[in-house]
Amino acid sequence: MIDTDLVFCQNELIDVINLFNGAENLKIRHRFKKSENKFVNTVTVDGQVYAYGNFVCFDGEIEEKRLTKRYAKLSLYKALSKHFNVELPWGALTGIRPTKLAYQQLEKTGEFKEFFTDVMKVSKEKTQLVEQVIDTQKGIYETNDDNTDFFVFVPFCPSRCKYCSFICADVKSSQKYVEQYVDALVEEIEYSKRFVKRLRSIYVGGGTPVSLEDRQLERILRAVSKINTGVEFTVEAGRPDRITKSNLKLLKDYGVTRICINPQTFNNKTLELLGRNHTAQDVFDTYEMAKSDFSINMDLIAGLTGESFEDFKFSLDTAKSLSPDNITVHTLCIKKGSKLAETESRLSGKIVADMVDYAREQLTNGGYSPYYLYRQKYMAGNLENVGYTKKGKACIYNVNVMEEISNTVACGANAISKRVYNGGERIERLATPKDVLTYLNKRDIIREQKEKFFEF
Repeated sequence: MIDTDLVFCQNELIDVINLFNGAENLKIRHRFKKSENKFVNTVTVDGQVYAYGNFVCFDGEIEEKRLTKRYAKLSLYKALSKHFNVELPWGALTGIRPTKLAYQQLEKTGEFKEFFTDVMKVSKEKTQLVEQVIDTQKGIYETNDDNTDFFVFVPFCPSRCKYCSFICADVKSSQKYVEQYVDALVEEIEYSKRFVKRLRSIYVGGGTPVSLEDRQLERILRAVSKINTGVEFTVEAGRPDRITKSNLKLLKDYGVTRICINPQTFNNKTLELLGRNHTAQDVFDTYEMAKSDFSINMDLIAGLTGESFEDFKFSLDTAKSLSPDNITVHTLCIKKGSKLAETESRLSGKIVADMVDYAREQLTNGGYSPYYLYRQKYMAGNLENVGYTKKGKACIYNVNVMEEISNTVACGANAISKRVYNGGERIERLATPKDVLTYLNKRDIIREQKEKFFEF
């Protein structure tokens, strides 16, 4: 795909190529030269030569390597942008955390907007979005190396959605492992609570935690509640077809303050195509049951197969009319491992961009503010996912995780613990096995690794 003499950043350069539809078929050559404080990147695209020089200052080998990657990617982006005569909304940014980069620039120079628009070629609209997110995060964003979030993963669902690539299992067909998994998870929660320093939030995600039987869910909630010091406590209930009065009572009794009820769309035809065993009415009914006891987030997806702009508009308007505290608008991402990836490789960006723009306009005009965002590879239109919140209702866990400013003590299969140093300048990670069976078979090893990781 690309011939480059910077082998260590080849994958990052391929990420840039993947931003442009059709670029994977081009013959691309990249060469790098350094002379004193100047980097020169020469990019040849199907015989056309583009050369870019940048004066740089760096302190040490690590920063030099980071800037080498940055300007190599930027040069390739500029060359392909000229070749295709197109400018992308996020410019040369390929990372999943644009706001983290903005915070780094603010720390270093006191500004980020000029760097985004003039250097990295990010559009004014997306730069403004980052600025709004940073503004909404005031009072939540906090760099303290003792801050800790506690995460629990439940890898079971009532059925598998076509867009999903998570390592999750059908709860019915996995019954022989579910009880063992709950045993192991409770054990891990119990010994992991001593790794917590200054607790900021608890998040039980999945999968669909409420797909478990009430007695199994209660065991997990009871173990987690022993850690709770009155902080934000989220359970990703998710699927309305598995939310009941009974499990909602359990959540309330054990101190849960926030839940997710995720319609993804309010169009019944699309829900059926996705393999979600619920209707729009189920969302209305569940929301009515839960709204007086919990802060509620709703997820919507822009770009679902077969949906028009009007379909998405209907879903967004419907979610807004219900007035949950948080609405998260995801851009469909075609991930390897999902059913959708078997039939589609890249989605059209124009209609999806209109959907995302409509959501931003309607929600910001309706009392919501963007409070976190992240990007993924293979997203329709190379866009982003954005969480919107009412004033004072932002999810602390989402801010901490997306900006990587807090330690994470994570329990369960496919859970990633993190330790942050110097406000997130250095981050170490420890991942558990992705699949349930391997997780169960390596319980002792996981404990040893975790104790070493958190220095116990």
